[in-house]
Amino acid sequence: MYSQLSPHRAQRVDLPGRYGPVAALRASAAGVDLGATALLVPGYTGSKEDFAPMIDPIADAGLEVVAIDLPGQYESAGPTAEADYRPGPLGAALAELVGKLTAEGRRVLLLGHSYGGLVARAAVLAGAPISGLTLLSSGPSELPPGERRTALDYGEITLREQGIEASQRLNEVRAALHPRWSLMPQELKDFYRERFLRSTPAGLLGMGDSLRTEPDLVAKLARTLRAACIPCLVVCGELDDAWSAAGQRDMAERLDADFAVLKGVMHSPNTEAPKELLATLLPTWRAWLSA
Repeated sequence: MYSQLSPHRAQRVDLPGRYGPVAALRASAAGVDLGATALLVPGYTGSKEDFAPMIDPIADAGLEVVAIDLPGQYESAGPTAEADYRPGPLGAALAELVGKLTAEGRRVLLLGHSYGGLVARAAVLAGAPISGLTLLSSGPSELPPGERRTALDYGEITLREQGIEASQRLNEVRAALHPRWSLMPQELKDFYRERFLRSTPAGLLGMGDSLRTEPDLVAKLARTLRAACIPCLVVCGELDDAWSAAGQRDMAERLDADFAVLKGVMHSPNTEAPKELLATLLPTWRAWLSA
């Protein structure tokens, strides 16, 4: 089973960031280096480890890999104000990181998963000098009504009134309702718990609020991509339970972006179906770089 604990060759490093060190997994390109870096950005309550199953195959394809924890997530330092965890401020910080990578002489292919897609979008709007944008299981605006949004509503109340330990206990109660939780190795459950508890409450609250208030900026992003000649790919699971596949297809059309849907996959193709996801990503990224 693929998971955040899947083995890989990347090294754990700290990169300089606006709010302090940015925790990352970094792997050099294997074989012929294409001179590009795949910068992978996780979603809400996520981390760099969400991309563990993808790191070695991307590196083997000739791309350097840099997977990060967003500021305030898990092992990355973060600001103290909740408002600084909105896509705009985080996107500006991400754009700075892109600038540092391009200063090393590398082209950057930026991928954002879920909330990380909203942050990646904000980075592009902030002028990040990228060579391609991939929005993975991410939507045009706030989360639509559904189980995930309801969980955010209750999670905020618990976090504010009872603290992060109580919030994590609520997460575990909710997770136990799903049959796959009982099949999950204890080591992976322990990782989820540690990751959540090491994330900043301000970050959890700020990102959670943004997931319920983010406006639709697709038209603005489309203009920016077109003006900068940046290609874009939207990819999602057929059964995505955050933003629907139909909604993401519509977003791709508005962006004039390529679109791919992975059959039988839910919200996290990076751990649910990394091989199928890579079969879409790698040819697309090679085409962008050769162009």
